[in-house]
Amino acid sequence: MIKSQITFKQLEAFSFVVDTGTFRAAAIALGTTQPNISSRISALEAALDVTLLYRDAGSVRLTTKGSELLERTRDILRAGEALLEAAGRQELIVERLRLGVTELVACTWLQQFLRLLRRDYPNLRVELEVDLSRKIEERLREGQLDLALQNGPFAYQATGERMLSSETYIWVSNEELAKGLVGGNSVARFFERAVLTHARHTAAGRALHDLATERGYDVGKIVHSSALSACLPMVSEGMGAALLPRSLVKDELDKGHLRTLDADWTAPPLEFFARFNADQSPRYVEKASEIAASIRPAATNDN
Repeated sequence: MIKSQITFKQLEAFSFVVDTGTFRAAAIALGTTQPNISSRISALEAALDVTLLYRDAGSVRLTTKGSELLERTRDILRAGEALLEAAGRQELIVERLRLGVTELVACTWLQQFLRLLRRDYPNLRVELEVDLSRKIEERLREGQLDLALQNGPFAYQATGERMLSSETYIWVSNEELAKGLVGGNSVARFFERAVLTHARHTAAGRALHDLATERGYDVGKIVHSSALSACLPMVSEGMGAALLPRSLVKDELDKGHLRTLDADWTAPPLEFFARFNADQSPRYVEKASEIAASIRPAATNDN
């Protein structure tokens, strides 16, 4: 019978070697040793009587037959997950999810997402990375992340993508600075002091820089921060006005620590997506994207 010839561990090893690029990386990902991975691949090749991989120095390449059988392998692994889901036994899925998120996600709804994920997959181990969206995108493209919760625009087209939400930007300051501002609703009045916002290479950072250049404002007044959370104490202390996502400052606004400011310009909304490589990912990655979408429905914001 087939069960005496081929195992899920062998198929999993084959898939992971292809995805990670080396036997060593696959062993680390699967929590085993390189000799074990090599043994599983050799046993699978012997059972199928085919060569699946060319072993080159430091890397591996799929053979023609290996390419043909890889998708079948992924189908079988996904079917195994589907069987556990149908039986309501997701706790038997003992895997890891390499998750990349932007700081805004980490500061707002990440904990809710992780609670729901743990409810459905109690033994799924999450390895979290928080970074700028462009850095997360690079890691996803290189196969070093399974799922990215990030904002666009994107240079890399992932094969799996789910719209999450639209996050609006607003201008805020502390009470004292807000009372002293004059000049109607012109953004120019914010440039009398420092103007705090996203990192220089973000869409909002570039948009604000372009606006200042176009209108003749002093671009030297713009204080870019790769850590959005670092802007909050600075704006609370009255360093200047800040252009920030509404969801990030919602609690401070509700508590009365900050005030919204009228302005004749704001940055375009951030469009957030759950992104993954659908042709490589296990089912639980797509399910995780569905959980994210369930708590961040498309075309909503925090108004």
